Parts: sequence; C-alpha cells; structure tokens
Amino acid sequence: MAALIEDVLAEAERSGPGGLRSIHVEKPLELQFDLGNLTALDSNPLKPGSFRQDPEEFLRSLARDNTQLLVNAIWQLPSERQNEAIVAKLPQPTTRIPREKALPKTRPPTRWEEFAKLKGIQKKKKSNLAWDKEKKEWRRRWGYKRANDETKDWVIEVPETADPNEDQFAKRVTAKKERVAKNELSRLRNIARAQKSKVPGVGLAPTDQPSKVDLSKAIHVAKAATASVGKFQDKLPKEKEQRNAGKKRKFEPLIGDFSAERQKQLELLKIMSNKKPKLDLTRAVNRQLREDEQEEAAKRRKMHPKGRQGGKGHNQNRRKGQGRKPTTKQRGNRK
Repeated sequence: MAALIEDVLAEAERSGPGGLRSIHVEKPLELQFDLGNLTALDSNPLKPGSFRQDPEEFLRSLARDNTQLLVNAIWQLPSERQNEAIVAKLPQPTTRIPREKALPKTRPPTRWEEFAKLKGIQKKKKSNLAWDKEKKEWRRRWGYKRANDETKDWVIEVPETADPNEDQFAKRVTAKKERVAKNELSRLRNIARAQKSKVPGVGLAPTDQPSKVDLSKAIHVAKAATASVGKFQDKLPKEKEQRNAGKKRKFEPLIGDFSAERQKQLELLKIMSNKKPKLDLTRAVNRQLREDEQEEAAKRRKMHPKGRQGGKGHNQNRRKGQGRKPTTKQRGNRK
C-alpha cells in the first residue's frame, strides 16, 4: 500500500501542478445520483464557447468531473472489507429501467408437482456425491465416473426365472432406453398439457381422417417391414402400385466385360463431335401427327359449336318421328 502511495505522489510531481486534478469538483447545480444503478444525471447548462473550441477535450473534462462526483458519492456509502478489498453496500435503485422483453409467464405445474402439492411432499435436494461400495470412496452421483456404475460390470448374474440364453447386457441397455423414452414422453405430455393441446398415449399422433395417399403409404411401409422386404406379400383387392417408389441404382461392374461402357462412351463422343443435332424421326412424326389431330379437332369444334337445340318436348317429338318434313312417297299417299 505504501509503495502505491509513493508511486502516485511521484507521478504527481512529474506531471507538475496541472497534471492531476483535485477530487473536489464544484458545480452550480448538484448532480442527481442513483447509486443503485451507478448513474448520475447532470442538469447543468453546457458552455457553447468551450465546446466549439475543442469538443473532445470539453467532453472528456465533463465526463471526468461527473465520474469523480459519482465516485465521491459511492465512498460516502457504508463499506466493508472482503478478501482484501473494500466493498460498498449499494442502496436500492430509484430509476426504473425498462425491460427489453416482456416478463416471462409463469410455468404451469406438472402432474407430479400438483400431486406432490396435494400430498404435501417436500422436494429434497440430493447431494452430488454418493458412496461407492466397490471403490470405497465418494464419487459423483451422475455422469462420468459415477458411483455404483452398473455399466462397468463385466459379469451379470442371471436370475433363476430368466432365460439362460438371454443377453443380460442387451436387456439392461434396452431397459435404459425405455426409461429415457418414457421420461421424454412425460415431458412432451407436460408441454402439451400446458399448451392445451392433445397428445397421444403411445405411438405417433393419428390424423382425424387419413387420406388415400396416407393409407397407401402406410400399407407399403408395413409390407416393406417384413424380412423379405414385401417380396412375398399378397396384394390387397383393388390395390394400386405405389407411385414414385424408390428404385435401386444399377452400377456397371468394375471388373469383367467393358464393352457396354465403351459403347456408351463412344456414343457420347459422337454426339459431342457432331455439329448437327441428332434427329429422332419417331418422335418428330408422333409430334406432327398429334398437332394435326389437334388442328382437326379445333376445326370440328368451330363448325359444330355446342348448344341447346330445343327442349324436352322437342327431343320427344324427334324420337316419335313428329315434326319432320314428309318425304315424296308420303306426299303421294296423302294425295
């Protein structure tokens, strides 16, 4: 501490009389302090002349004086020594600072919390350490190198009622996965209940009215779940083939006959080297025939436009032969 004081005094001597400024700052109007937020409000009017001459120096001097007044106010508060440091006890803030975001909503209690509150069960905090019987020492209760870790057992005793050929290690892993899945389902149920939405008991959430596409997809997925990947499954009546089904890619063999690959490469080079594009006669003829048929159909529609020709009675008369002009033979008979 003495060395620090000597260094400060030596620096003051080197700086001269105007080097270090006094801690006593006088202003016409006192600053308004909010020591809880460590802020100060200076309501004194500014000096336009000094600001125009040197803005940076003016602002630096103003900030220094206001900070010095704030530090002086903090040193007037009750203080105490903690770990070789002097700590001031700040009062409660007086300025209400607005929040950036809204207050978080209270989380609704889970089913276990409601049950515990109803039965009066108090939550007890467990210690992070537990006694390991094998190692004879205190270890972590969870995580890496935890106490009484069952996964480190190299041998497991088979129960009398269990199948002797059953893998007890795999059974233990399966049981742990089931516990994890059960906890995850409980967590999702709590979230759904808090959001007032439905959640299924087991499995995926069913739709209210599945479409034909969903049913067809479910049928094909169920068939492909067999050992033969649906090869020997019988088809249902009126069952349609699945569209856009995945097809296995076929690759050329890496060894053996390369004649097919050589032929493909030669055809590709021929197309690239050919200056004129290759003409597909079959495709061109089919396209021309299709255009001709469309033109003829358009002409027929123009010549015979669709419209109503008479009403219901007119059609009945047409069926009975009424309303027609008599032929030449019929005219002669009438005479």
